[in-house]
Amino acid sequence: MTETKQVHLAAHFPGVNNTTVWSDPRAGSHIEFESFVHFAQTAERGLFDFLFLAEGLRLREQNGHIYDLDVVGRPDTFTILSALAAVTEHLGLAGTINSTFNEPVEVARQFASLDHLSDGRAAWNVVTSWDEFTGENFRRGGYLPSDQRYVRARQFLEVALELWDSWRDDDIVADKVSGRFLGRDDAGTFWHTDSQFDISGNFAVPRSPQGRPVIFQAGDSDDGREFAAARADAIFSRHSKLDEGRAFYADVKGRLAAHGRRREELLILPAATFVLGDTDTEAAEIAHEVRLAQVSGQTAIKFLEQLWNRDLSDHDPDGPLPVVDPIPGENTVSKGRASVRLHRDPRDVAKQWRALAESRNLTTRELIIEVTGRQAFVGSPATVAHEINALVQADASDGFILVPHLTPGGLDRFVTDVVPILQDLGVYRSAYPGRTLRENLGLGAPHRTNAPVGHA
Repeated sequence: MTETKQVHLAAHFPGVNNTTVWSDPRAGSHIEFESFVHFAQTAERGLFDFLFLAEGLRLREQNGHIYDLDVVGRPDTFTILSALAAVTEHLGLAGTINSTFNEPVEVARQFASLDHLSDGRAAWNVVTSWDEFTGENFRRGGYLPSDQRYVRARQFLEVALELWDSWRDDDIVADKVSGRFLGRDDAGTFWHTDSQFDISGNFAVPRSPQGRPVIFQAGDSDDGREFAAARADAIFSRHSKLDEGRAFYADVKGRLAAHGRRREELLILPAATFVLGDTDTEAAEIAHEVRLAQVSGQTAIKFLEQLWNRDLSDHDPDGPLPVVDPIPGENTVSKGRASVRLHRDPRDVAKQWRALAESRNLTTRELIIEVTGRQAFVGSPATVAHEINALVQADASDGFILVPHLTPGGLDRFVTDVVPILQDLGVYRSAYPGRTLRENLGLGAPHRTNAPVGHA
């Protein structure tokens, strides 16, 4: 008999895309600390595993201009998470930090510090950057092709792991009177040479409560899946439907054995939006209004340009799709995004969109609403709870990272109305089982690197 799985839940602070409904009078600030406090404390009241912050190193642009599909102003991730550590007790604190334009010693030091400050609740979502305009903010400039991005990301993470492991547990002696950490002469010593990094020295932060932060990865390409199978503790997936979720789950879990890992050593947690109503019918009506607010005419044109790879600012969003075909090849609308729409031929995707629009008599805006649909769960609290549990038990995921459309109160009703139903089903905790995030996720102690003081 198959054992009933426990559902994992986490919360994504919205705003890095067009998810947030700014026109709603309940929408709040993405800058004021009270928004983050309310969101985090609500998630902790709901016994969520962690709060997830995305990262933006530059305001979003298209055709060389900043556009209003994104939050304007995004405070530093480490500053927010460190502050939230002081107003939460159990909630994990997960930050998305870029491996393309940062340096491993600095990032490793920041996460180790956060893990100490939070008493073992830090997590790092390792991402790469493909945007040329983001690179302009940094010394190296430009952007890296996909294969080079993952080479750097893998080596970046390897360096970080070696830095965290350079402090062995028996190196640390705590002087409780002065608060100083003392160690043997070789504590924290590292050296590392590869195609991306040539560094050596002494790592400044002793081994943290979790040994090292929990590692998340969000890539969906073959390289991304392999990267996650080799090193990640959890993967942030976009596959929140049954069939695609089960396929992704089986594929990634099936890669673990080749890296000497067990299936339970990697959690798969898709992002999922939700809309709740007193009835399923009411929720569907609310969801429709939310989508209309999320995809304005301007938003529809911006999405259309990303596929068509040409300026469509004069196109009528309430009319049919453009007669002209997309421009294949290097993307010049979103600079640096050399592949359009997940590497598929944009002309084939446009053909599919036209067929859908013609069959259902959809305008451009209506078509974009249809193909970029975000609500994974729509219904009454009971309906949503049972759908979440059904997907987890069917091995389509191990849980979900919830993305509400309102800040900061978008989680409130979910925690009040859906969580108790999951608890009644016997698939969700009634208290945090451990002290650290790693314990609450059901993950074992991290494997130490083979070369704790570096390698060539």
